[in-house]
Amino acid sequence: MRLTLTIVALALMPATDAIAASCDPAVVTVLGDFGRARFAVDVADDDAERAQGLMNVAELGTMEGMIFVYDAPQPASFWMRNTLIPLDMIFAAEDGTISHIHPQAVPLDETPIFGGDNIKYVLEINGGLAQRLGIDAGDVLQHPAIGPDPVAPCDP
Repeated sequence: MRLTLTIVALALMPATDAIAASCDPAVVTVLGDFGRARFAVDVADDDAERAQGLMNVAELGTMEGMIFVYDAPQPASFWMRNTLIPLDMIFAAEDGTISHIHPQAVPLDETPIFGGDNIKYVLEINGGLAQRLGIDAGDVLQHPAIGPDPVAPCDP
């Protein structure tokens, strides 16, 4: 994925530039008691992109992922049809607050994974990474798409 270059670029930026980069549409920052983690992401913000998701992706870099953005908060349920790698699914409310994390979703499993009601964003990252980083419910996602009243506003 093209995301590896973004990770390298973020690592090389001075601190003030890295903060601004967290407001790049290709970056999701997770803020919590553990600190902050930045993920280079692809954005799925229409029906076709959300339906495709990470299907048929053979590998995902360590700090890469995909953010699903819905038009309005809604019940969210995912499955792993044609998804080849284990994923952590991080479900968040309209203000970016993480409400639920489903760890280690099993590749190719078609069992529905319910993330909750009133979900507007879902961040998918490598399976097991949320636990290793210390990401938990109550932490906050930061991304330009999050609004209208994000907990962690993203200044362009």
